[in-house]
This record gives sequence, structure tokens and C-alpha cells, in this order.
Amino acid sequence: MIRSHDFAPYSLPQIRQAVPMDIPAIIAIEKESFIDPWDQPAFLDALAYYPTTYFVAVYGEVVTGFIIGGLEDTGENIYGHLCNIGVSPAYRKKGLGKLLLRRLEHQFAIEMATAVQLEVRVSNTAAQRFYRRLGYRNVFGIENYYANGEDALVMMKWFRF
Repeated sequence: MIRSHDFAPYSLPQIRQAVPMDIPAIIAIEKESFIDPWDQPAFLDALAYYPTTYFVAVYGEVVTGFIIGGLEDTGENIYGHLCNIGVSPAYRKKGLGKLLLRRLEHQFAIEMATAVQLEVRVSNTAAQRFYRRLGYRNVFGIENYYANGEDALVMMKWFRF
């Protein structure tokens, strides 16, 4: 549960759909967060392809986090795919990642997804714990998934309707 004191002395963030002028702030957070960050064209393409499932967390006018998801229709099921999530270091450990993920999951459910899938580095045990606490389960691994050759763990969460 997110409590108002998790964000003190700040007010609760606004979660809204991303817009093109958010991209520079998103890229800055990405570069602070990942060893192989997405580049600007990747973020712009994601905004064009997934406008309803691309969100930012904002305090006042400052973008402090983002989440990007897409929908995948297999013909039998629709799955949400968590593509990228990042929170500015100054705002971590305050529930912002959870808030962003819950908003994305809500949008996936609105758009009739039955589950959410994501990939996470096998070495990123902190992220794996975060996702497990929110109901995600290990499904399988993918060898050499990342640019540096590191394996990925695929995790999923199924919705109950």
C-alpha cells in the first residue's frame, strides 16, 4: 500500500500519459538507471506505437519516473508486455515504481489483457524481488538476451477477472 508519507515532503505524484516533450527527462532517468539505455529513437517509437500504455510520474512539472508497455495479441489471448520502467534515483524506495506498474496493469486490464510479461536481468535480484512482491512469477529464462550476453528471466502475472 502506498502511504502519503512515502512521498513526504512531496505531494503524491501525478501519473499521466507521456507526451513527446517528456522524452528528454525520460532519457535522463534511463541513463541514470541502466547499463545499456534505450536511445531517443526507441523512446519516440514506443510513444508512437504504445500511446495508451506509456506513462510518466510527475511532481509539479518534473518527470520522476516512467513506464512503457505494449499489448501483444496471440490470436487466443492478449498479453501486456512491460517494456521499460525507470525511476529517478532521488525518488526510489518511495513506492513510485509500484504506483507506475499498477497504473500500467490497470490500463492493460482495460484493454482486455489477461496477463503481463516482462524480462529482467538474471543478475538484477532487487528487481526480481520487486516484481515477485507485486504478484509476478518466474516462467522461463532466455540465454544471451541482453547486449552484453547476460541472460534474462521472463516473469508473468495473470489477471483474475
